Amino acid sequence: MQTVRFSDDHIVNNNYLSSPKQQTRRRKPGFVAPLNCTSPTPKALFDALETELFPRKLFRPVGNFTDVLNVSIEMTIVGILGVNEKEQTLTVFIWQYLEWDIDGLSWDEKECGTTRVSVPREHLWVPDIVINEFMDEDKSPITPYVYLYNTGHVYDDRPVRVVATCKLVIYTFPFDIQNCSLTFESYLHFAEDIKVNQKHSAAEILEESRKVLHTRGEWELVDIKQAQTTLEITEGSYSELKFFIILRRRPILYVVNLLIPSCFLITLDLFSFLLPPQSVDRSAFKMTLILGYTVFLLIMNDLLPVTGNTTPLINVLFSVSLALMVASLLETVFITNIQFSASKYRKVPHWLSVLVLRYLAVIVFLPPKKKSNRVTVSLHPPATVISPSIISSGDLQSVSGDTPHEKPPPDPALDELRKLSRDLMAIRLQIDNQAQGSNTTQEWQMIGLVIDRLLFGLYIVFIAILFIIIIAIWIRSNIHIG
Repeated sequence: MQTVRFSDDHIVNNNYLSSPKQQTRRRKPGFVAPLNCTSPTPKALFDALETELFPRKLFRPVGNFTDVLNVSIEMTIVGILGVNEKEQTLTVFIWQYLEWDIDGLSWDEKECGTTRVSVPREHLWVPDIVINEFMDEDKSPITPYVYLYNTGHVYDDRPVRVVATCKLVIYTFPFDIQNCSLTFESYLHFAEDIKVNQKHSAAEILEESRKVLHTRGEWELVDIKQAQTTLEITEGSYSELKFFIILRRRPILYVVNLLIPSCFLITLDLFSFLLPPQSVDRSAFKMTLILGYTVFLLIMNDLLPVTGNTTPLINVLFSVSLALMVASLLETVFITNIQFSASKYRKVPHWLSVLVLRYLAVIVFLPPKKKSNRVTVSLHPPATVISPSIISSGDLQSVSGDTPHEKPPPDPALDELRKLSRDLMAIRLQIDNQAQGSNTTQEWQMIGLVIDRLLFGLYIVFIAILFIIIIAIWIRSNIHIG
C-alpha cells in the first residue's frame, strides 16, 4: 500500500484521503455519519463537528459495543534526565504518539476546505492510555489540541515526563547496563474494547530517538526493543505494548575519580615492601597510606551508588584494598619486631630453621649463606660453662698434671701462669656465649627477611588475581546484558 508523509512526519494511509462518497460505499453506518459543510470555511466545518461529533465525546467511537478500537502507539525518547539508584527510578522525557479512528466520521475536502483540522482535546473521546511504571505526579507539558483528519483518523502527539520504576542492577558499576521498561496500556478498558498496536518498528524508534536525543550526560541510549503482550486478570485481559529502554553508563568519570587513584595507592603500598625494615620506619609510611586511602573513600562516597539490593563490585574492590593495606601494616609490625628484638629470642627451633631457611628461602630467591671454612680447634673443650670465680688452685694443678697431695715449689712464674690460664679460660667462655647469641640473632633476622619477601610475593599474586577476577566479571556482565 502506498504511503504519504505529512508535515507532522507521520505516515497516514492513502485510504484516509479518499472521498466521503467512497468511504460511505465501503463502510457500514458507524459511530458518526459523514459531515456536510455548507461552505469550505472553518466555521462551517466546526459547526458540523459541534453538531455531529462533539456531543458524543463521552462514548468510545465505535459503531457497536462489540467492536474493538485499535490504538496505535509510538514513542520517541528526547532526553534521559537521570537514574536514581536509591529510589530505583528512571526519569526520561518522551514524545508519545497515539492514533485511532472514529468510526463513520468523514467529510469532503472540497466541501469543507481542508483534510485536517486541530480540535481541542476536551471535545473528543481520548483513549485512557497510561504507563504502568509511572511512579510520580505527572508534570508533563499540557497540549490542548489533537489533529482530526477528514477520514476520521485522530492523531495525538504530546510530550511526557516519565518517572518510571526500574529494577536497577548496579553490581558492575560503573560499567553497568540498565534495562528499563515502559508499558503502555488502557487504564480501564479491556482488550475486547481497546487493543494497542505498534506503529513503527523498534529499529525506527531507536534511530529517531538518537537523532533528537538532547542529553549527553552520564547515560547513553544503547537500544530500544518492543513487545506486544496481554495482561491476564480475573475480570478479563488488557492489551499492552512494552518498550524496553537499554542504557549504558559512561564510566570515564568514575574511572578517573575512583579507580585510578585507588590503583595508585595500592601500587604505592605494594612497592613499600621494598623499604628495608631495619633502617626505615616502614610502618609509619603504611599508616599514612591507610589514612590517605580512608580520606579518599570518604570524599568519593557521594559518587558511589546507594542501594539496599546489591553491593556494587567496586565497593568490594575498595574494601578488599583497604583490608590488604591493613594486612600489610600488620606484616610490617611483625617483621620489624623480629628484626629489632631477635637478640631477646631463644634459639630458632630446628623445624622452623629447616622450613624457612632451607625451603622457603629458595622459593623467594634468598638462598642461605655458606658457612665459613675456618674451624676453631680446642684441646680441652669445656663440658659446662665454668665461671672464673669457681676455678680453684686444685683445678689448675689437675690441668698442669700435678697431684693435689704434692705441693709445688714456691715459684712466682708458675703463679703468674696459673692466673693467666684462668683469665684466658674466662675470656674464651665469654666469647663462645657471645658468638652463640650472635648466630641466633642473625638466624632470626634471616627468617624475618625470608617471611617478608614471601608475603611480598603473595601480596602481588593476590592483588593480580583480585583485579583479573573483577575485570573479568565486569566484561562478562556487559556481554551478558548486551
